[in-house]
Amino acid sequence: MIESIKNQTKEVVLELIEESNLKAGQILVVGCSSSEICGHKLGSESSPAVGEAVFEAIMEVLKPRGIYLAAQCCEHLNRALVIENAAATNFEIVSVVPKPKAGGSFATAAYKGFDNPVMIEEVKADAGLDIGGTLIGMHLKRVAVPVRLKLNKIGEANILAARVRPKYIGGERAMYC
Repeated sequence: MIESIKNQTKEVVLELIEESNLKAGQILVVGCSSSEICGHKLGSESSPAVGEAVFEAIMEVLKPRGIYLAAQCCEHLNRALVIENAAATNFEIVSVVPKPKAGGSFATAAYKGFDNPVMIEEVKADAGLDIGGTLIGMHLKRVAVPVRLKLNKIGEANILAARVRPKYIGGERAMYC
């Protein structure tokens, strides 16, 4: 099961990078429910092994490309994010450490797995991946655009993905507002 989760995660992240045209230095926000991946209700059966598998798979794809991961915690930590200190230059650092039942298994794995992790309250990411209904939208730049991926589940968890584009201001449509 773990190997299947890793393979599905890599496939999804690779496709999202391509569809979003992510480049080195940009940020991908990911929210992940290990409970949902295992077929359980969100927040009910946190699995450190699944959280670690998803984190490792994502990092295998992002790290060589120089793309940063912002790992979203659950609502118990107000959806704070774990991020590498090098990517947190314009964000306010907060003082909290995620645990499997307070932050989630995925965020805990990120905190343990990053070289120099810090916690931030919010981010404006360039793309996002929601694994299991974790509500990442608040952490995306405006304007978020849905990305329909070929694979729509990791394990038993539904996934949603988004990229961002610049705001359209003015132009012909603005005359009719």
